[in-house]
Amino acid sequence: MKIDFANLQYQHSLYKEEIEQAVFSVMQKCNFIMGEEITGLEKSLADFTGAKHAITCSSGTDALLLAMMTLDIQPGHEIITTPFTFIATAETIARLGAIPVFVDIDEISYNIDSSKIEAAITPKTKAIIPVSLYGQPADMDEIESIADNYNLKVIIDGAQSFGSTYKDKMDSNLGDISCTSFFPAKPLGCYGDGGAVFTDDETLSEKLKSLRLHGQTKRYHHKYIGIGGRLDTIQAAVLNVKLKYYRDDLSLRQHVAAIYTDTLKEKNIILPFVKSDRTSAWAQYSIRIQNRDLVQTKLKEAGIPTAVHYPIPLHLQECFNYLGYREGDFPISEKIAREILSLPMNPYLSNEEILYITKKLSEC
Repeated sequence: MKIDFANLQYQHSLYKEEIEQAVFSVMQKCNFIMGEEITGLEKSLADFTGAKHAITCSSGTDALLLAMMTLDIQPGHEIITTPFTFIATAETIARLGAIPVFVDIDEISYNIDSSKIEAAITPKTKAIIPVSLYGQPADMDEIESIADNYNLKVIIDGAQSFGSTYKDKMDSNLGDISCTSFFPAKPLGCYGDGGAVFTDDETLSEKLKSLRLHGQTKRYHHKYIGIGGRLDTIQAAVLNVKLKYYRDDLSLRQHVAAIYTDTLKEKNIILPFVKSDRTSAWAQYSIRIQNRDLVQTKLKEAGIPTAVHYPIPLHLQECFNYLGYREGDFPISEKIAREILSLPMNPYLSNEEILYITKKLSEC
């Protein structure tokens, strides 16, 4: 049996006619930049999440960049975040000349440990960026309380968590600004790069819209230094179709995760844990094991692809050497990075496929 990790081809086959018709419509109108599909998608995203404003953009990375630009993050400002995440979280901080300040993670959820944030705050701290890793939101009540006490902004890196909830509130409707990614392999993915930024603040919304259009307020009038951060209209057309079915996809992801958990719970494996007051979008189903390289090899031989999200914490990446961190500074992140392994996760895994994966995993 050969397993597909993300099953993007099968998903396309489900919505093929609708998507191709939507894309063809854009091509017929030749309105490839900021076409009417963008406005329609932004309204649908706001309706789906409960956020007052949804602003699409060119990628999840640019969503983070735009969020910080909107909050006027400047060189020398410090932004607290996690070292156990994809590089875009901290890369965008550094790109603005600000300083990523890392705080270790909680060993259960793998999200930033809120109890360690306060000790990292200095007079230069301007914001906190929690990451909703693997699809599960961080401890937002505690983080928001700290931010309020120190007059800090909160930017949610929800690149992996679109559609998840925290205390019945959508992940995209948390913090001052929330960001997500529509990279093809994300729970809601387009057919290229894409992202979105969410906020309830009218002023921030208007600035975000301007910044993604080179700081433009009207044609050839530029109030800010911005970026070319627009979402292509063709990608919006794809997302308009896929968003209609996204609640069903989320339910299927929950089903797949539940079968994995039920089948593996008696094994010598540390399983993902979702806290009772929140839900996960299950961007990944990531387990922890001791003999990862051997397991990956054996699963590959059985036709089962795996991935490691993420093998090297950010504080040990060469590009961040200038920050002065050393091995041992964030021991939990380093431990998880040595043990984490992501199994195939998508809404369309059959029970037979999941049982095959778990059987082969048990044999390793």
